[in-house]
Amino acid sequence: MQRVALNSTLLHSAGYQDQLTLLELAFRDGAVYHYFPVSPQTFQELLRAESKGAHFNASIRHRFACSGILPAAAPTRHRRVSDHGKGEMNLP
Repeated sequence: MQRVALNSTLLHSAGYQDQLTLLELAFRDGAVYHYFPVSPQTFQELLRAESKGAHFNASIRHRFACSGILPAAAPTRHRRVSDHGKGEMNLP
């Protein structure tokens, strides 16, 4: 899937698969999530949003099913919780 780099402090890049209605978001902390089913319009609205992070939080997060593909990079001495989607992912 080809990703588009995003100018955001929260999001690194976004990709979309039309046939699967799947949105892939890579976060600045290294986590990658798939959101589904996401319409092409929702993807385009994210790309056009002035604040990508605010748009994600208001229109995507907790509104679509999601699956964590790659966990966030965890500090070596701390436990980190990533809550980019509906659930939480505990990392070592």
